[in-house]
Amino acid sequence: ADQHAMHVALADEAVRIGGPLPAESYLNREALITAAQRTGAQAVHPGYGFLSENSDFALACEQAGLIFIGPPAKAIDLMGSKSAAKRLMDSKGVPTLPGYSGDDQSSSRLRTEAQRVGFPVMIKAVSGGGGRGIRIVERIDDFDAALQSCQREAKAGFADDRVLIERYLPMARHIEVQVFADAHGSVVHLYERDCSTQRRHQKLIEESPAPGLTAAQRQSICEAAVLATSGIDYRGAGTVEFIAETDANGRIGEFYFMEMNTRLQVEHLVLKMRAVIFFRPREGCSI
Repeated sequence: ADQHAMHVALADEAVRIGGPLPAESYLNREALITAAQRTGAQAVHPGYGFLSENSDFALACEQAGLIFIGPPAKAIDLMGSKSAAKRLMDSKGVPTLPGYSGDDQSSSRLRTEAQRVGFPVMIKAVSGGGGRGIRIVERIDDFDAALQSCQREAKAGFADDRVLIERYLPMARHIEVQVFADAHGSVVHLYERDCSTQRRHQKLIEESPAPGLTAAQRQSICEAAVLATSGIDYRGAGTVEFIAETDANGRIGEFYFMEMNTRLQVEHLVLKMRAVIFFRPREGCSI
């Protein structure tokens, strides 16, 4: 699809990996690995989107003798499941929203758990992303229809209809923390971004520092992100996302873990303007 693009024309070497459809090119694991081997590449940088959070691709690169510039497959799998990630955060002491992320996915159990949490609640696809697989439910009478709709969308979009239930915060801020980890077990943060301005659960504007955070709150949320990333053999860049409760005056209160993106996000450039740091984690350097 981009064979006539400027970046292709400027490249020292370019390999056509398939047709214009993503499934024929940037989602074609075999074609990507073959292209890397043909050109004598040592590593594959997955960027963002497509296969950047695909554990099978990370494993396939490793098996082909290529360095996958990102976390290992196990870490991608662990944090790629919202329910597994939430249970892990609970065990680490990282704050999470009251909710249900268990294996019993019967509609009766999910309805019971929603009533226990208290309405309004949010139904979220366990494997969801990109703003899809999310339903906000204000009252019990609407729960069954919202659940079925969410499960259908999750099955069609992610081949996984499992969901979790979380308390919905009508007044909240979306704050995420950039983290980096090396092969020696060290994890650091590069501060936070505020991405509360959204449309249909898609971010429109990001800014850093996050306005309204006190110094103590900033320290707490960044330390929580480092704790979330530690001890899971994570390597490379990642983003830990939190939701923070606010009062009627917009003051920020408690914050809660939402999910982790196991890749470098598009919006990392916002923090690049704030922290000029260069890492070479795949060269074995320590942070």
